[in-house]
Amino acid sequence: MNKIIRRRSLLGAGAALSALAVAPAAVRAQPKIAPPNIIKAGTLVMSINPTLPPLQFVDDKGQLQGMRVELANEVCKRLGLTPEYIRTEFATMIPGLAAKRWDMINTGIFFTEERSKLMYMVPTEQAAISFLAAKGNPLGLKTVEDLAGKKISVELGGIEERRTREVAKMAQDKGLKPVTVMTFNNFAEAFQALRAGQSDAATAIDATAMFMQQRGDFTRAISGVFPQTACFAFANRPLADAVVGALNDLKKDGFYDKLLDQYGVLKIDGPFAISGPGPG
Repeated sequence: MNKIIRRRSLLGAGAALSALAVAPAAVRAQPKIAPPNIIKAGTLVMSINPTLPPLQFVDDKGQLQGMRVELANEVCKRLGLTPEYIRTEFATMIPGLAAKRWDMINTGIFFTEERSKLMYMVPTEQAAISFLAAKGNPLGLKTVEDLAGKKISVELGGIEERRTREVAKMAQDKGLKPVTVMTFNNFAEAFQALRAGQSDAATAIDATAMFMQQRGDFTRAISGVFPQTACFAFANRPLADAVVGALNDLKKDGFYDKLLDQYGVLKIDGPFAISGPGPG
């Protein structure tokens, strides 16, 4: 009988200890923001185009990986939210945000004044444009002027396409041979066009171009062109405020600096802040 009593006491103590162990986690997981400021309770739904290693890509197990994924996941952890990603082409992202198909664009969308009038943008990294060439750079591309007369593949709808068209206009204004801009649904298709010899160069951001070169796929022939700021983007100001708070915490405790240094990405100086259409 004493053995039975002792066993029950131990079981009761174990249950109590388990309850104590679970309780703090439950407190930590309490979401700091809820509907209608997010579309699904307890979840941050994000759009992503995972075709830009090492920043956002799918590994050989089908899992999302990369610096932007790790950063957003840690933001979710600080906000007590579960990350959920919707994989989609870049061209759908701004309309989808406006239609409340997702809460946040997490694809390294570049800041422009026009975009900041449509949504709330939070700079998270500094990035510049590179032009990839076939391995070994057989055409000897060194400057943007060398792109005159060439075919350049690029993802449709992003700042990379805009910058590529600026290069084309520059060639035209200088009386050089015309640049042919070939647009594709995503970067994977644009890189495949270069790999297949359908284009002479492909446009990407610097970190991705360096990754592709280090992997032995291509040569990063031209880099550091058109430096600008990449952002998270939101339709909702309270959510943007909450994410800024989490990002500033990540900067204070060193997570942000360590993560971006790990990936060789240029950091945002000073505290994070929002640019957007107003206080709404």
